[in-house]
Amino acid sequence: MNTLRSMAWLVLSNKSFLWVLLFVNILGTVYGYDWYMWQLEITKPIFWIFVPDSPTASLFFCLALFAWLIGRNFKLIEALALITLVKYGLWAVVMNLLTLVEVGSIGPAGWMLVGSHFAMALQAILYIPFYRFQFKHVVIAAIWTLHNDVIDYVFKQMPIYHDLMRHMDQIGYFTFWLSIGCISIAYYVWKKRTKLVNG
Repeated sequence: MNTLRSMAWLVLSNKSFLWVLLFVNILGTVYGYDWYMWQLEITKPIFWIFVPDSPTASLFFCLALFAWLIGRNFKLIEALALITLVKYGLWAVVMNLLTLVEVGSIGPAGWMLVGSHFAMALQAILYIPFYRFQFKHVVIAAIWTLHNDVIDYVFKQMPIYHDLMRHMDQIGYFTFWLSIGCISIAYYVWKKRTKLVNG
């Protein structure tokens, strides 16, 4: 098992693989922003930055990947990437599965979203050894994440799933606690690395 884990990490940490992963994430980010264009067209400009949640999360990861490739750490970006990739990755999986329950089918596009968003969350976890963010970065990323929840569910700027709109209060409650869980992951990562560094 340890040998298998070591081999997997050799692949994940290989610079050529990181370049491929960056390219894939750039494509996904561009596709994600294009996906949200119709909603941005009916959104006040003041809220634009808060609407395309998933592509912004993958943009954070793109920036983190680029930093690793040039031998640097964008620490705040790493904290934002970890929290938001896990959050919006899992959120989209749950929303699409809930849509499946509601209407009986989500089609190929829906299953594509399930797979791609699960991969978003997974890659954020797999690259935990690369993160070097500090507690202050977790705090700032937490504020951003919870503020985004307020914009989404108080100012009604959440991603629009027409078949789920009647459940928005429950979804907002779920999303808040999902945010808390993802922030807790980042805090745990920081705490564990601090203990290792300090012996």
